[in-house]
Amino acid sequence: MSTQALTKIDDVAKSDELIQLVSFMLADEEYGVEVLKVREIIRMPTITKMPNAPQHVEGIINLRGKVIPIISMRRRFNIMENENNSQTRIIIMDVVGSLTGFIVDSVSEVIRIHGSEIQPPPSMVISGGVSQEFITGVYNHAERLLIIMDIDRMFSDDERESFV
Repeated sequence: MSTQALTKIDDVAKSDELIQLVSFMLADEEYGVEVLKVREIIRMPTITKMPNAPQHVEGIINLRGKVIPIISMRRRFNIMENENNSQTRIIIMDVVGSLTGFIVDSVSEVIRIHGSEIQPPPSMVISGGVSQEFITGVYNHAERLLIIMDIDRMFSDDERESFV
C-alpha cells in the first residue's frame, strides 16, 4: 500500500492523490471507509449479547483471543433491520485506537479513486449536528452514489472515550 493512502480523506479530497476505500452495502445504499481503517472482514460468528448495552451495540465476539465489541450499522443509522444472510459480514476496524466490529449487509469491493473526484456532502445533510459529521464526502461510482465515512467521527466524545 502506498504512503499516499495514509493521508486522511478530508485532506485528499482537496488534492488529486489516489485513495482506497472499502465499499459496503446497508439496505440499498453504498458506503465507503478508508481501507487503512479496516483490519479484516469476517463472516457472522455467534455474538454474545451484553446487558444494558446501547441499542446499536449488538454484543461482543472473541476474535483470536481478543474481545471485540460489535455495532449494528443498521441500528446506528436507524435503518430497518433485516435478517442476516450469507452476504452479511462484520468489518473489523480501528476506531480511535481500538478494534470494533461493524455488521454490514455485504462488502462490495476496494475502490481506488482520486481525491478530486470526491464531492463534499450537501450542507443540508450534515447540518444535523455531531451525528452526521462522519459523512466526509460523496463519490459518483458507476451511476451510484457512494457515501464516504470517517469512522472515527461516527461516535460522540463520550462514546469515543468508551473505546479507549
